[in-house]
Amino acid sequence: MKRHSKDVVLVGICMLLWVANLPAQAPDTLWTRIYGGIYVDVGFSVQQTLDGGYIITGYTESFGAGSTDLWLLKTYANGDTVWTKSYGGTGLEEGRSVQQTLDGGYIITGSTESFGAGASDVWLLKTTANGDTVWAKTYGGGSVDYSLSVQQASDSGYIVAGATRSFGVGSDDVYLIKVNADGTPLWTNTYGGIGSDYGQSIQQTSDGGYIVAGRTMSFGPGISNVYLIKTDANGDTMWTKTYGEAGHLAVGFSVKQTSDQGYIIAGCITSGPGQTYGYLIKTDTIGDTLWTKQYGEGGDYDWLVSVQQTSDEGYIVAGFTDSQGAGSLDVWLIRTYVNGDTIWTQTYGGTSDEAGYSLQKTSDEGYIIVGATNSSGAGSDDLWLIKTEPDTLGIREQEVTTEKSGNFGTTIFGEELLLPEGKKCRVFDITGRAVMPDRIGPGIYFIEFDGQIARKVVKTR
Repeated sequence: MKRHSKDVVLVGICMLLWVANLPAQAPDTLWTRIYGGIYVDVGFSVQQTLDGGYIITGYTESFGAGSTDLWLLKTYANGDTVWTKSYGGTGLEEGRSVQQTLDGGYIITGSTESFGAGASDVWLLKTTANGDTVWAKTYGGGSVDYSLSVQQASDSGYIVAGATRSFGVGSDDVYLIKVNADGTPLWTNTYGGIGSDYGQSIQQTSDGGYIVAGRTMSFGPGISNVYLIKTDANGDTMWTKTYGEAGHLAVGFSVKQTSDQGYIIAGCITSGPGQTYGYLIKTDTIGDTLWTKQYGEGGDYDWLVSVQQTSDEGYIVAGFTDSQGAGSLDVWLIRTYVNGDTIWTQTYGGTSDEAGYSLQKTSDEGYIIVGATNSSGAGSDDLWLIKTEPDTLGIREQEVTTEKSGNFGTTIFGEELLLPEGKKCRVFDITGRAVMPDRIGPGIYFIEFDGQIARKVVKTR
């Protein structure tokens, strides 16, 4: 029997678009794979490929021509190796970011000491689908220059982010390089002040420009601060923002544009000697803070280094932690709601050191994480790849019906939810801001019952 009292009208706002079974659990591990030889081998970047397998880049001391070579690995969907390639000379080379390109090949960026003009140069390699080199380019000056992130742009060229000591005004400056499909530079720009600044992560934005996250010691309230730079398509600055706290250190490692056209940044922030926390920052379209969250128990190395938005508007974040888990350092995976509140956390590792450096959601709704392990394998460190089962969160889609309660017209998935007397209900919009239940307009909302967000989502009209 339906009731339409004042209390039930309030509850009428708390209708279901999705039904969540709580408490949610982290997905089980589907498989793990270890790659490497007798020396140090590490993976820094992973992406699922069009054939359902994975492409990984990092560095190897076990294989190749030099003391350290850029390493590229292609696997099947089950993690078995298809092929591996090493690239480099007699110096130190490493790969930091890889992406499959529109032609089915790969673009890899990192740094080289064997080639180029300076002590270290930005290195950009284009390969075929089999890992054969199409071209390799170096960029930089007479000092130390390196890159940490690459993305293919909408014009089929590439955008690269890193740092330079050869150009700019500071000891290090954020370094952006835009090249065409053949690797020929179209423009380069530096950003920063007199301190040490670098770019860690770049993404092309929906307006054709770019968003860059990293670290600045030139600007902001802290000793070091998360640095967010928005540029137009030509690399000209539209705005910059810093995030941090006075007297503390903060770094941004990963940035993504979100479905609301704002940005999510993953990093770390200190809170005292020997206390570091994982750090998430959600901003609006112009970089103003909507919310920040800290995660972990304040270990020396509680770092979040890779973030993606999930299909339910929440976030999945990977990194490493020494305050949780079985070993002195463990791979760390955190799943959050849209407002950054934790749904679940998971650690992976043995009794020694493990770290996760890159994460991607996979086509089966699971996750792939790459990093390094010191607990298993043939070498002192080996490349470690972790694949999880699908992350369903117990969510199932239901048939849409429309009902009216009092003065409210509500589009409903599932049943009306009636709350016991005294049960506290708060409503958040998609940006994580609390809204008044009697002032809700059309949109998607998240409901908190007695301090626990239950992943209830409503759309009213």
